[in-house]
Amino acid sequence: MRYWLFKSEPSTWGWDDQTGKGDVGEEWDGVRNYQARNFMREMAVGDRGFFYHSQKERAVVGIVEVCAAAHPDSTTDDDRWECVDIKAVRAFEIPVTLDQIRADERLSEMILVRNSRLSVQPVTDAEWMLVCALGHTKA
Repeated sequence: MRYWLFKSEPSTWGWDDQTGKGDVGEEWDGVRNYQARNFMREMAVGDRGFFYHSQKERAVVGIVEVCAAAHPDSTTDDDRWECVDIKAVRAFEIPVTLDQIRADERLSEMILVRNSRLSVQPVTDAEWMLVCALGHTKA
């Protein structure tokens, strides 16, 4: 299993929207960045990810699971764009803010710290465990 981070503006698609989809999940559509798209192409069903609220909140708020491998993005006719489907697994006990992540030198190499604009990004096993521990949430 690999780990990822999915960023969303909560005013557009937030944790409550994601949990409302239940086990069916939802397409992680609308991504128009080649690097983020390529990361989604690497994902496998069962991979886990952090659900990250961007904008004002800037915090990891939950854990999601990839429930459908990369497929054409239904929001465009342009066949260059693909997406995966994700479903909510559980909320974080305590959201973990970007400031907390930046303040922890063990997470200094995390892509979120170095390239906070990338909407889909990989997370290492060590980063996964540390962020889960900061959020008092079962990894």
